[in-house]
Amino acid sequence: MTVTTASALAARVGEAACVRGAFTLSDGQVLDSYFDEYRLAADPHLLHGLADAMAALVPEDAEVLAGIELGGVPLVIALSAATGLPAAFLRRLPKRYGSKRQIEGSGIEGRQVVLVDDVVRSGGQLLAMTRILRVAGLPVTDALCVLERPLGGRLLLGEHGVALHPLLTEADLPAAGAAS
Repeated sequence: MTVTTASALAARVGEAACVRGAFTLSDGQVLDSYFDEYRLAADPHLLHGLADAMAALVPEDAEVLAGIELGGVPLVIALSAATGLPAAFLRRLPKRYGSKRQIEGSGIEGRQVVLVDDVVRSGGQLLAMTRILRVAGLPVTDALCVLERPLGGRLLLGEHGVALHPLLTEADLPAAGAAS
């Protein structure tokens, strides 16, 4: 991706997904702005552009792309279409009915998995999903995201053998620091 293309994509992401207003995070922290990843998924042209740009971040040894509910699911579907790699879907908790699975996808057993999520902050969610996949016998050494915030996620994941590959960092957005 060229610098011009990266700049244009960052501007589109910032315009589409950086929202001002009072937002409460799951840990109770209240922010005055928020990165609304659902606005990315709702814009088919932006989602397509993100998938094309993220395809360059997929490691060569990747065999399966695994999206984390809910924000990572549309991204992994688009990225799967852009790369031709199969997709898997991860639930935070196992389904309580039907298949009762936490990991969805066929033919993924024993294959090298790359995690896909929208925003990485502390890295806790990606680490939890890494552990679930590893317990299931699926190797994970890489994770992709649209936006990395400098809140310790890269360090935490690195301590557990997972390299983080963000498409954008908070500083890349036109209103740097205006998103969570």
